[in-house]
Amino acid sequence: MDINAYIQSGVLELYVAGALSEKESKEVYDLMLKHPEILKEVLEIESAIIKLTAATSKNTNTHTFTTVKDQIANNNNNPKVVSISKYNWLTYSGWAATLVLGLGLLWALNENRQLQSDIQIVENEQLFLETQIADAKSDLEASKALLNVLRDRDIISIPLGGQGNFANTYAKVYWDKKTNSIYLDAQGLPEAPEGKVYQVWSLTLNPLTPTSLGTIDNFNTDDNKIFEITNANESQAFGITLEPAGGSQTPTMEQLYTLGIVTSSP
Repeated sequence: MDINAYIQSGVLELYVAGALSEKESKEVYDLMLKHPEILKEVLEIESAIIKLTAATSKNTNTHTFTTVKDQIANNNNNPKVVSISKYNWLTYSGWAATLVLGLGLLWALNENRQLQSDIQIVENEQLFLETQIADAKSDLEASKALLNVLRDRDIISIPLGGQGNFANTYAKVYWDKKTNSIYLDAQGLPEAPEGKVYQVWSLTLNPLTPTSLGTIDNFNTDDNKIFEITNANESQAFGITLEPAGGSQTPTMEQLYTLGIVTSSP
């Protein structure tokens, strides 16, 4: 094997630049182990590239001409310093073009990722808007359905007035006996304190018997304060008390906020 011809072929420069295939790189590596001249040449190429990179780095670019001139002068006194010119500049040009192409591909990849991110943001915003529109339509349809129920001629309307220390509070029950349900409009009640819930009661008056219709756990978070509650009782009155979270077996009369008696039937 002609070692000098192999060194002058430009293969070693491509090896250092990482431009060879895995098989070709393995061949160069094996030759480096067998031939010290090839190993020495590879090390000198790497050293030359490091010097070239340092001379053109951002921190030293204002002194590039001086640095190159000093390197040329030092070459005359120090034979260990390798001059870049001894290598095939076409090879370096190819290596540089490969580097530029690689950087261009990285930039394009980054731009593509940014574009994909922007597209995803737009899609998420569109999905959020569509969800809002769907919710608005659903709320509108629910509101229309509720109005139809409240306007039904067979619905019994029972106003609940404030009681005792809570005289300023009020509510209203719309009782639909056909569906065994009531619609409670509780807009006149204040927010429930932490750890407390409003509990709705169906009452018979003789004898006075309260039956719980359940607690309104989402009272503070509900916007329209209208709640549909199942009621299959023969109610003669309705009341609302404030109870500990989870509700009570019997109403706490000291916390009776509103009370209303059924005075008419459909």
